[in-house]
Amino acid sequence: MKHGKKYVDSAKKIEKAKLYDPAEAVALAVESKTAKFDETVEVHVRLGVDSRHADQQVRGAVVLPNGTGKKVRVLVFAKGDAVKAAEEAGAEYVGAEEYVAKIQNEGFMDFDVVIATPDMMGVIGRLGKFLGPRGLMPSPKAGTVTPDVAKAVTEAKAGKIEYRLDKTNIIHCPIGKVSFGKEKVQENFDTLLSAIVKAKPAAAKGQYIKSCVLATTMGPGVRVNPSKLG
Repeated sequence: MKHGKKYVDSAKKIEKAKLYDPAEAVALAVESKTAKFDETVEVHVRLGVDSRHADQQVRGAVVLPNGTGKKVRVLVFAKGDAVKAAEEAGAEYVGAEEYVAKIQNEGFMDFDVVIATPDMMGVIGRLGKFLGPRGLMPSPKAGTVTPDVAKAVTEAKAGKIEYRLDKTNIIHCPIGKVSFGKEKVQENFDTLLSAIVKAKPAAAKGQYIKSCVLATTMGPGVRVNPSKLG
């Protein structure tokens, strides 16, 4: 793949084989942006677990102190009093069966987070093949299946992100925008990594954090020293 001049210039500042301290890695990632738009800073963490085993799953959610810098559109499945609570908290879409039909029949996917009250899970079950592959299926572990929809909507809007392993045992998460500056990105990075470390399964053996890479949307990756990540 041929890279542009800005990417090549940015990559020169980063030693490919070097493992950087977290603060230095964050600073380099933020400084190595190459695009004209406000790039997202992403973190990719490979864990020493086997996601095929139920007792080695790593999944949860955390509110980033400085948010993600992205406008989050929320869909809430609810009935009764919870509808008003969700609307007052700022949810873009609130409803029940009509949204199931809209997703199934019209391919409606104009949302970033799905929240549901527990009594709606039977209804949402039919959406597994639409929401599952996109990581949007509500779950109690991520706090997106809850009777307190107002709190869940508020947290989602404030920058709550979900982290979960993919099939290759890697967690991919956005931790802010380049425009945040290195201090705010660092706070978000520390918050996410702390949550991942706390979520270590008892069944995990050996080195837990195998590798960690920071990168902006269009920039080169910066390797973080995993031994400095708890």
